[in-house]
Amino acid sequence: MGSSSTTYPRKWNSGKTTVIRVPVRMANELLDIARLLDASGGFKIREEPDGLFLEIDSPRRVRYTSDRPINVASVPQRSPFRYPGGKTWFVPHLRNWLQSKSKLPTRLIEPFAGGGIVSLTVAFERLAKHVVFAELDPGVASVWRVVLNGNAEWLAKEILGFEMSLENVRRILDTTADSVRDKAFQTILRNRVQRGGIMAAGAGLVNGGENGRGLMSRWYPETLARRIREINQLKDRLTFVEGDGFILLDEQKADKDAVFFVDPPYTIAARRLYTKWQIDHRRLFVAMRACQGDFLMTYDNTPEIAALALEFGFQAKSVAMKSTHHAKMTELLIGRDLGWFNSASVI
Repeated sequence: MGSSSTTYPRKWNSGKTTVIRVPVRMANELLDIARLLDASGGFKIREEPDGLFLEIDSPRRVRYTSDRPINVASVPQRSPFRYPGGKTWFVPHLRNWLQSKSKLPTRLIEPFAGGGIVSLTVAFERLAKHVVFAELDPGVASVWRVVLNGNAEWLAKEILGFEMSLENVRRILDTTADSVRDKAFQTILRNRVQRGGIMAAGAGLVNGGENGRGLMSRWYPETLARRIREINQLKDRLTFVEGDGFILLDEQKADKDAVFFVDPPYTIAARRLYTKWQIDHRRLFVAMRACQGDFLMTYDNTPEIAALALEFGFQAKSVAMKSTHHAKMTELLIGRDLGWFNSASVI
């Protein structure tokens, strides 16, 4: 095989690779495990009377720069959503920001959570003592309500038992959901079978899909069920609020020990990506200025947003990322003090 021409970080850190054939239904879970091991500082297998146990050391530290996109394959996939505008690429920067703190934050507040990868990462990796996250979209909110409030196992089994076909997809998506549980399943299905994970009105179904697999190309029942069950196990660390993120910010603004991660609907692409996309961006900057705890915002890199950051006295830096179509782009990181981003490597 010829050498790769990519300038991104190499995909695997653990040395030489070997091609292994495995059943398709196992492939995604095995890849998740392999990526977790690859990102770790090492691992060992311990044999006990009840079976074999895998012990994983703390993650390796990998240096990235602001002008080179992070390889999302190196980031554990936690969310059941395939979310347009999701922040999986941002996770290493998130870790670096939170670990630069002198003490563990009491809470992370995320007012526009969407697919929830930031909140989930903080909960799984104990980067804050507790996480409070909000989402206004009723479909997305129904998933978080079901997963965290006693119906996670029902949703996991519903996903595992669904027979994928165009007829069945149409039947579910064209039906008005009568309960929060039905709405949650409908939302997960819609997210997985519509192009790019877009759930806004007018989004079409996947056609050819990945490797010609059509509707099945993003439908991984075993992986989705496992993620839902794992999130449910962390429900004591997670508080979900269905509603307006501005209200959550106003309620929490006086907490000096909390940190705020804010990823609002962007100024350009939000209209075509989300059902709830309208936001007063100036109002958001006013709200962040009122917060007593530290905050970090991610935004589209536009003159309008850069001007708002300057007006409110916030620091802003552009950071490289890749779009859904693998185009290299930049987004803005905005905060009171981005000194942590200048010097330290990120995990």
